[in-house]
Amino acid sequence: MTHPLNGVAALPHLGVIRAAGPDAASFLNGQLTNDFALLGPDQARLAAFCTAKGRMLASFIGFKRGPEEILLVCSRDLLAPTLKRLSMFVLRAKAKLTDASGDFALYGLAGTVLQGAGIAPAAPWSRGSLGDADVVHLYPADGQPRALWIAPANAAPPPGESMVTGDWLWGEVRSGIATLSAPVVEAFVPQMLNFESVGGVNFKKGCYPGQEVVARSQFRGTLKRRAFIAHAPQAVASGQEVFAAGDAEQPAGVVVQSAAAPGGGFDAIVSLQLAAAERGGLAAGAVDGVPLELQPLPYLLLEDV
Repeated sequence: MTHPLNGVAALPHLGVIRAAGPDAASFLNGQLTNDFALLGPDQARLAAFCTAKGRMLASFIGFKRGPEEILLVCSRDLLAPTLKRLSMFVLRAKAKLTDASGDFALYGLAGTVLQGAGIAPAAPWSRGSLGDADVVHLYPADGQPRALWIAPANAAPPPGESMVTGDWLWGEVRSGIATLSAPVVEAFVPQMLNFESVGGVNFKKGCYPGQEVVARSQFRGTLKRRAFIAHAPQAVASGQEVFAAGDAEQPAGVVVQSAAAPGGGFDAIVSLQLAAAERGGLAAGAVDGVPLELQPLPYLLLEDV
């Protein structure tokens, strides 16, 4: 039986910000949680853009398309406000930020179609190219290799049987790596989504908005929330509060993103208080709402490595 995460899916929910100019890399390095100053042509970066209080305004997958051009892939519903806010900080930097979503076609590839498209296995956050297309290797989901394909809008789509976008979104959840979207803006410090454990935070780089808070959360033991994968028998939605048994007043977490599971029900990434995750009895929406059953994370957290 073919795995549901196998095929080529269109990704209309994603948009692209282009940063162009001789200072594009240094500018982004001063704004995002990851190191763009040392970004090589064979690399991609997972990164967050934060407020001064360390709360995530957007998350990106970024890579160099040329010596002075970096593309940032993000949730389309956050692109306009993120572009506006980032542009406020350009000042004298020789960098121009634009919405380039119309210039590119984005596809997700999963399973055996990667090999069929001529994409060799590579570590997550590696970048390669096939013709005019850029290929960014992602974390696997349920053991299935996955990649992001970004090509000029008029280019032919990648070869392979089509996969519905909903199955791709389920794979995103199963990978355990969240993409921030509008319902959960400013809800998380990056570690609350495990970003430091999946290559989304560089603690050795220079300053960026919120850096002190992010570093303090990491090194002073103040982090009390983590991201988990959960299964629900019915629909749950991004931004929905999560409650633990016995406490109907105080939410223990929030649903970050969710998708229908091919086998029935819904899977979700939820950010939870560690104490509530250990206690169990979790439900979305209300203490007697949709029950949530936590699943194993597909990667190790940094403190467990």
